[in-house]
Amino acid sequence: MPPPLYQRLVLPLAMAVLMAACRQPTHPLFTFSSDAPSRVGLLPLENGVLMGNEAGRFLRLDPQGEPVWRVELGREVAARPTVSGDSVIVGTVGGTLVSLALADGSERWRLTGQPPVLTPLVSDEGFVYVVAPDGAVRALAADSGELRWRRALPTGVPRPEATRPQPPPVLAKGLLVVVLGDAGLFALSPQDGTVRWRRPLARVLGMEAQGEVLYVSTQKGEVLALGLADGQVRWRQTPASALSSPPSLVQGQVWVGTEDKLLLALSPQDGRESFRLALPAPLVTQVAGFHEWLLVPTRDSQGWLLALKPREGPPVFTLRLDTPLLTRPVVLGDQLFVLGQDGRVLSWRLQPPKP
Repeated sequence: MPPPLYQRLVLPLAMAVLMAACRQPTHPLFTFSSDAPSRVGLLPLENGVLMGNEAGRFLRLDPQGEPVWRVELGREVAARPTVSGDSVIVGTVGGTLVSLALADGSERWRLTGQPPVLTPLVSDEGFVYVVAPDGAVRALAADSGELRWRRALPTGVPRPEATRPQPPPVLAKGLLVVVLGDAGLFALSPQDGTVRWRRPLARVLGMEAQGEVLYVSTQKGEVLALGLADGQVRWRQTPASALSSPPSLVQGQVWVGTEDKLLLALSPQDGRESFRLALPAPLVTQVAGFHEWLLVPTRDSQGWLLALKPREGPPVFTLRLDTPLLTRPVVLGDQLFVLGQDGRVLSWRLQPPKP
């Protein structure tokens, strides 16, 4: 059942802009252009971020927006890289995997002739996990790139679309959970790739784990809470006819976006809708948090980033970037980093809300 009318907080864009003009608790720090579009997202470090773009450029930025180092990989970086120890492992659509030193970008190992890297990488202390377009999952030694195990997609299940990236895998509670197209979710042993459980589920948008629970959203409007250990459904809700974003767990709520430009808050305990917010454009990625603010990026060409106190009316501030925002904002301390689809990284200093 939809929430009562008084809980539905509609945010007209004109009012949002007016409120932002009156009180903007942000201070611009820098704008950096990587000189090519990007869909990878920012990978946070303790003192800066990593990013890649469609031109095959991969670089590290410091908090002032200055490149610490950059490398040219020759082909598009289309998937989020992963940090393991003091290295970052990055892949390209041309089937190259490279391990680079975080300190200076120097190359530690390289694999060529691999399947295109379209799905975000994840890693732990020993392994890097790679999902191939055909649904095969590989574990590589993080220090050498050596293949440790490979798990092919089981026979008789639907194969993923070869050109479509899969949602980021989740590595939690001793399990590696991957999405393999309409074959659904597979929980694998990180040690040897053994299948621990499987949950058939079509058109998955993304996953997020918290504690013993894995939250999953689908394009068909479903949000599920699964037990991480066994994949059993704890609750399943259909809050909209079509969802547009992975789930996010921020400020004690599960947040999802809808295709008709709504942001929904669901209870982590039972999935019931707490309230909803109208957005100027759909949310297609995850939201972020800063103190009691919710930072919400939007997909349209104007690229609105909204900072909300969800139950308190109009936005705290709005930022217009004039490019779609397809990836999650990064917050390091009181510094905000945002990546636009056009390859620009923008940063602001946030003034924390007063107690």
